[in-house]
Amino acid sequence: MAARRKPMSEINVVPYIDVMLVLLVIFMATAPLLTQGVVVDLPEAPSESIDDSVEDPLVVSMRADGAIFMNLGMLDADDDGTRVTVFSLEEQAGKILRARDDVPVYIKADHTLDYGNVVGVMTVLQKAGANSVGLITDPPTLGG
Repeated sequence: MAARRKPMSEINVVPYIDVMLVLLVIFMATAPLLTQGVVVDLPEAPSESIDDSVEDPLVVSMRADGAIFMNLGMLDADDDGTRVTVFSLEEQAGKILRARDDVPVYIKADHTLDYGNVVGVMTVLQKAGANSVGLITDPPTLGG
């Protein structure tokens, strides 16, 4: 007669620890890539994430003090981008949009800014040749 095995009452947690360590490394490596150099307190809104397949979107950042920065690409976290004025934005963005008409255009505006300032920048970008302008927001916090 074959010996019966005693049922195990413990869970082997070693594979779970391995998975957690791999996830920790992934998050530590990608966290610096998710931020842009210009510090902007974004509004919170439920929205879809930006398509990561586009390498160099045109990002216009608007700080709370009204300063405007233009950056081609979101991968370089140390680069604040080029500081521009509303008057020079049309010319500089127009050069980029004429060279690459398929480049996506995003605005990253501080939530304390007046709505008219953001719309003014959107209008300038559309005059420069942008087909559509997206707004970058932070996901809403849960329970708050």
